Amino acid sequence: MRFLPNLITILRILLTAPFVWTLLHGHYGVALALFVVAGVSDGVDGFLAKHFDWISRLGAILDPIADKLLLISAYLSLGWLHRLPWWLVALVLLRDLVIVVGAAAYYFVVGRFAMAPLVSSKINTFAQIVLVVMVLWGAWHGGLAASWRGLAEYGVVATTLFSGSAYVLTWSRRALRYGNRS
Repeated sequence: MRFLPNLITILRILLTAPFVWTLLHGHYGVALALFVVAGVSDGVDGFLAKHFDWISRLGAILDPIADKLLLISAYLSLGWLHRLPWWLVALVLLRDLVIVVGAAAYYFVVGRFAMAPLVSSKINTFAQIVLVVMVLWGAWHGGLAASWRGLAEYGVVATTLFSGSAYVLTWSRRALRYGNRS
């Protein structure tokens, strides 16, 4: 049972392909259902890992990969289908790229570190998920009020910029503190 959260995470990773396939083929209701199932499974595996102390190093690596794989796939697919503006897709991808490059640079220059998302990152992920759900719902039901969609898009922009900046500042400070100790 200890590996159940990791199994759920692996299943979430495997859901990404059918999600993208259904989305690209215009089956928006099914894509929305798969996206929601993946989101619920993320909550379930997190609850099980924390509640029963089934936390593992593998899970700590796989869980954010599963989350990013699903969200990046959703944003790229929705951009491809012209359901999200490309500039927004690019901004979301750029933030993730900055974080990955920054983490790699920190690792090679400073050393190992514990992967732990910032609160601003959790808020950003939530905003990104809400936007995907809204766009999928709107595509499935023939539209969404432009004001709600615009608000959700600007929410993603704001949280993406804030979260990306927070990572850069936080990890730059840690690297500087490390450099001052040397």
